Amino acid sequence: MASSNRPNESAHQELYDAGMEFRRKVMGDEYVSNQLKQGVSEFMKPMQEVTTEVAWGTIWTRPGLELKQRSLINIALLASQGKQEELAGHVRGAIINGATELEIRETLLQTAVYCGIPTGMSSFRVAEAALKKLKAEQK
Repeated sequence: MASSNRPNESAHQELYDAGMEFRRKVMGDEYVSNQLKQGVSEFMKPMQEVTTEVAWGTIWTRPGLELKQRSLINIALLASQGKQEELAGHVRGAIINGATELEIRETLLQTAVYCGIPTGMSSFRVAEAALKKLKAEQK
């Protein structure tokens, strides 16, 4: 995280560091490194910092939900919005967090009923490709 003149910089840094730890734990080092490489421009860098600090450092570190539950919620939300790249990453993260293929499939079926069959079909394609890629990497 870049040094700045923000108030409470140490608090921001602490959240960023905790967020980076969770982000790498859930999504995997390779995925996060690729995302950070895409966000190295001065224009993109603040968005990567906010994502890491707020989403990962503030929300993912909270008690109350298991990581698997958070992953399944993200799958539903990303599928409902058609965010295919992020969906693929969070399918991998869900597996890392202990979700089963059955739980991912059921989450996507539930989402499809409420968001529409075309959204569901697209989400299933993305999830299936992500699962196949993960299995191939584990061989």
